[in-house]
Amino acid sequence: MTSSFFTPTRRSFLAGSAALGAAGLIGSRPASAAVDWKRFAGTTLEVNLVKSPRGETILKYISEFEALTGIKVNAEATPEQQQRQKTTIELSSGRPSFDVVHLSYHVQKRQFEKGGWLADLSGYFKDPSLTDPSLVEGDFAEAALKFAKDPDGKLRTLPFSVDYWIVYWNNELFEKKGLKYPTTFDEMVTAAEALTDKSAGTYGFVARGLKNANTPVWTSFMLGYGATPLDASGKLNTTSEGAVEAAKLYQRLMSKSAPVGVSGFNWAEAQSAFLQGKIGMWFDGVGFAPPIEDPQKSRVVGKVGYGVMPAGPKAQAAATTGDGIGVTAASKNKEAAYLFCQWVISHDMGARLLQAGAGVPFRQSILEDAKVREGVKMPPAWVDAVVASGKISQLALPVIIPVTEFRDIYGVGLTNMIGGADPAKELESATAQFEPVLARSEG
Repeated sequence: MTSSFFTPTRRSFLAGSAALGAAGLIGSRPASAAVDWKRFAGTTLEVNLVKSPRGETILKYISEFEALTGIKVNAEATPEQQQRQKTTIELSSGRPSFDVVHLSYHVQKRQFEKGGWLADLSGYFKDPSLTDPSLVEGDFAEAALKFAKDPDGKLRTLPFSVDYWIVYWNNELFEKKGLKYPTTFDEMVTAAEALTDKSAGTYGFVARGLKNANTPVWTSFMLGYGATPLDASGKLNTTSEGAVEAAKLYQRLMSKSAPVGVSGFNWAEAQSAFLQGKIGMWFDGVGFAPPIEDPQKSRVVGKVGYGVMPAGPKAQAAATTGDGIGVTAASKNKEAAYLFCQWVISHDMGARLLQAGAGVPFRQSILEDAKVREGVKMPPAWVDAVVASGKISQLALPVIIPVTEFRDIYGVGLTNMIGGADPAKELESATAQFEPVLARSEG
C-alpha cells in the first residue's frame, strides 16, 4: 500500500469534512413555539462532552442554544478515554461538576444505570412545555430506545448518534464476476469465495480480525442466527447453536476469503485494504464511509455500494452501537439541562451531523428528510443504507459493565479461529473464563 494513500487514526475518517458554516444548513426548522425555551434564562449549565466530531459540532453551535434560551453553557470536551475516566470518578463521588454528560451506550450504559447517575427524563419528555411536539418515541430507531431506557422503562438519556454496521461492496469486482449484492449469509459466503483470487491479490471479504476489535463482527453475525450474547434472563448465550454458527461463519469468511494477516486487522487496516480496490466486501460501521468517496484517499471512488446487512437463517438485523446525552441525577438544573439535551438531538443539529459526516442521528425523520439529504456529501445509497438499517437495528454488544473484558476474552478465541481453532471449543473456553467476570460485575 502506497504511503500517499490514507492511513487512518481513530475517527479521522470524519475529520476532513467541509466546514459546516460555509455550506449552510439545508432542511432547517425553527424552534417549536410550544416549548417555553426562555423559561430558565439566567441559568448556567456545565456540560461534559467527548472530544469528537459530534462533540465539536455541539460546541460550534452552542451560541445558538444560548440565544434561544438565555441559558449560559460552559462546555468541556475531552478525548474519549479521559472523558470516561473523569465521568466515572466524578459521578461515583456523588458530586459531579457537570449537569449534562455525553456517554457511549455500548460501553457505559449499564455502569451509569447501576450507579444511579442519570436523571429520569420520562416526565420531561411527556411535558409539552418542555418538549417539541416532533420529538416522539416513534421517531427513534428501535435500538435507540433500548439504549436510552433503563430496565424499568425509564428514559435516562436522549439518543444522539448511531453507528449501524453495513457491508461496503466493490461494484466493479462484483460485475467482473457477474455477481449481485448478497441478500443472505449463504450468498455472502458464495460471493466472497467467488471474488477471492489470491494469485491476483484480490479477496472477497475483510473485517476486523484483531482481538477485542473483532468481537462485534461475531456478535453481529449472531443476530442473524436469532441469538444475542445474553439471553432474556441475562445469562451468557455464547455457547448456543446460534453463537457457534456465527463463529463458524466468521471463521470461514476470515480464513478463506480475507487478506493474509487479517488476524492483525482493526477497522483501520480493513478500511485501508478496501480503499485499494482489491477487496470485494468490507463489513463495519456506516460511519467509516467518508474516505471511500475521497479521491485523495481512495482508489474506489464511485465504485462502491453500501449494503444493508444480509439476512441470516433466522433474522435480518443491523448491528448497532451509539451514544447519547443525559442529565446527571445530582444536577440542580435538571429541566434546563434537559432543554440542552433536546437541542442537541434536534432536527437542525441532527441534520448538521449527517451533512458534515460527523455522525448519524438516531431520528428517522431527519434521515428521511429530502431537504436534509440534499446537503449530504455521501452518495444517496449510503443514506439509503442508514435508513434501512435503522428499521432493523439491534444492539451489537451486550449491555454489561465489563464489555471491554467481554471483547478481550472472546476476541482471543475469534483470532484463534482464523488460524484454524475449533469454534465451539474456543467459545466454551472463553465463556468459562468470562462467566465469573460478569458475575462479579453484577454483584
